[in-house]
Amino acid sequence: MSQRLWKRSEIQIRDPFVLRHDGEGCYYLFGSTDKDIWKSKGTGFNAYRSTDLENWEGPFPAFRPEPGFWADRNFWAPEVHEYRGRYYMFATFKAEGVCRGTQILAADHPLGPFRPHSDGPVTPRDWECLDGTLYVDGNGRPWMVFCHEWVQIFNGTICALPLSEDLREAAGEPVELFSAKDAPWTEPVKGGAGYVTDGPFLFRTRDGQLLMLWSSFRNGKYAQGVARSVSGDVLGPWVQEEAPLYNDDGGHGMLFRTFDDRLMLTLHAPNKTPDERMVLIELEESAGRLRLVRGPM
Repeated sequence: MSQRLWKRSEIQIRDPFVLRHDGEGCYYLFGSTDKDIWKSKGTGFNAYRSTDLENWEGPFPAFRPEPGFWADRNFWAPEVHEYRGRYYMFATFKAEGVCRGTQILAADHPLGPFRPHSDGPVTPRDWECLDGTLYVDGNGRPWMVFCHEWVQIFNGTICALPLSEDLREAAGEPVELFSAKDAPWTEPVKGGAGYVTDGPFLFRTRDGQLLMLWSSFRNGKYAQGVARSVSGDVLGPWVQEEAPLYNDDGGHGMLFRTFDDRLMLTLHAPNKTPDERMVLIELEESAGRLRLVRGPM
């Protein structure tokens, strides 16, 4: 695959996830990169590399399914986390007659090539699930936080699933943390089909608060919400902010700190294929809450 430099505005991407690599002094960008993630056959995940968050080298083929891979569609929302010296990709997949779920892949470098690490999805096999993310608690125990999808249960939920230390399998039963309707700002998707939960991402503030980004819909637009754990633990209880952090048809966000120590939110907007792009928004922490410093960049 031929690589070149791309402006951020040129890259079609959903569910953007940025990994800061201190050793290499650069950022890696992952996301749903198939041109049509809804109807077309899944081809894999591309990655990009940058030193300034504006100019990106790529695409690099971080993951391509090998013959016999169980899924053939809905290759969604890859996240790459460093854990115990390796890199683990949490990504969503689906096949005809098989529930959508999050599988864990692994590689020795952020650009891969990523190979299956878990035996298929780690999320419950009879649940429609998506958007699994890694969270490691204060005792070093890994969890997958994921969405039980509204298409199966109408009122989508976000759940926490304990993982084995090697990230190969579940180490217990999923625990429901909250539902979409628990937030005062959410509304059903068009036609009243259900209440959506998307894209959980956990973040520890500098004053010790545990926050969760997650997305749903408001006024017919995709929106980025925030919840806070009262206990400071992944099991909560979780309290929802009264209004979304971002409500301009963008969401599925995550947080990272830049090399000059700015707190940055990245999400995709608008929520329409093929127009979705990576958006960067500078934030600040205040009393355990997040506030926009400046608008989208």
